Amino acid sequence: MSINKYALIVILLLGVLLGGYVLRLLRTNSSGVVPETGITVEITVYAKKDNWRWEPENIKLEAGDRIKMTVINEDEYDHGIAIDGYGINQRTPANAKITFEFLASRRGRFSFYCSVPCGKGIVEGEERGHFDMVGFIDVE
Repeated sequence: MSINKYALIVILLLGVLLGGYVLRLLRTNSSGVVPETGITVEITVYAKKDNWRWEPENIKLEAGDRIKMTVINEDEYDHGIAIDGYGINQRTPANAKITFEFLASRRGRFSFYCSVPCGKGIVEGEERGHFDMVGFIDVE
């Protein structure tokens, strides 16, 4: 009895997919979500006037903490802040501040960025703009 080469390829492909699925199940808990610790951490992030960067650009959090984030926009134009990994996208009006909360329920590195086109300019002799407004949240 001989196995068709296409049947062999399909069998091998299914084996690889099944192995990957089993490995993923073994490496994560059943839901992938970290339980809440009951701790609330307050963080303030600034969009400095005509600077096209977040301050701070790097934030470290503990998994399971509830985060109360305040974003202060010092510019004369709107910004937005988005954290795709947590489903957040908030508009930050000119010269205003917003506050929102989320649960740092998953470990990893998550980017946050300006989600409203906000132009560009020269900062310390270097051109910076909307696409430079990226920071990172490390949840450990």
